[in-house]
Amino acid sequence: MENKHSLIADARREQIIKAAIVVLTEIGYLSTSLSKIANKANISTGLISYHFSGKEDLMRNTLIYLVEQERAFIKGKVEPKQTYMEKLMVFIEASLAYQGTNRAYNIALLEIVFNGRTPDNVPYYLAEINDEDELNVLLKGILSKGQEAKEFGDFDPIVIAIVIRGAISASLSLSKTEMSLEDYNEKIIKSVLKMLK
Repeated sequence: MENKHSLIADARREQIIKAAIVVLTEIGYLSTSLSKIANKANISTGLISYHFSGKEDLMRNTLIYLVEQERAFIKGKVEPKQTYMEKLMVFIEASLAYQGTNRAYNIALLEIVFNGRTPDNVPYYLAEINDEDELNVLLKGILSKGQEAKEFGDFDPIVIAIVIRGAISASLSLSKTEMSLEDYNEKIIKSVLKMLK
């Protein structure tokens, strides 16, 4: 019985987080309120307060949810691949595909990162994070292990990882250009392959 209650509570929390994502995308962090999120989720504000201690707690949990969704999607595509070259190509393709198909998630994440605050009242974008982002760790591991396996040439894995992640993040601005996501993906891969020699 307790397990069923936990599943229901988890489903309700996810419903609230998904409503928060929609509201963040539509009106931005500063205009987002628990009442607007409750309205979007067709529930009472009191029900949100049962699951989250306030707007900041909900935003923190929404940020965690968004990061975990992206991480799970990319890792799920990369891990089955055998060679480090395959893993790298799929990492780039999956990252760009996620950006392209989850635009609302990316907008919500940026709204929280640039407007939300930690429990210590530090803006998220200035907060010191003890653990390195798992996707950075994954990418640097692919690059350095690929070097050890002689699949890649001599380069600094940290620098190339930053370049790749930066290019992936920049794909959010593609809607302002003539280039399609597919063309962008192809050009990034071509450029990365040159760097790996």
